[in-house]
Amino acid sequence: MTPRLAAIAVVLHEGKVLLAQRKNPPDAGLWGFAGGHVNLGETAMEAAARELLEETGVVATPDRYLTNLDIIVRDVDGEIAHHFLLAAVLCHYVSGAPVASDDVSDARWFSIQDIATLNTSANVTDVIALAQAAYSTTPTIGPS
Repeated sequence: MTPRLAAIAVVLHEGKVLLAQRKNPPDAGLWGFAGGHVNLGETAMEAAARELLEETGVVATPDRYLTNLDIIVRDVDGEIAHHFLLAAVLCHYVSGAPVASDDVSDARWFSIQDIATLNTSANVTDVIALAQAAYSTTPTIGPS
């Protein structure tokens, strides 16, 4: 088993964040960012936009990397069951209404305040904070 490279799309728009409810392990049933594997020859930024479209029907333009997340999940015996390196990519909303597809059972916009009431994947609130900070410190980008 080797670590898998994946990308997640972080989309803020009109004071809300787009989240998807994962259908498959390791985060089945949890809310997180749309995303998935990076194909050979594809950048993580390209993968984030592709996975966002495949999973939610939302079109967004990748802008920048926010952070990398090491996700290592162990089974009950302490053996590694999953190992992902996730590239969190800030994406700017272009068009579309979220509709669950592919690996997600639901997809929708949430107000930032509502995130605390959800069962989320690890690091969701931290990544949202990074995205908000990126918007507040860069005058050339922002929600439209």
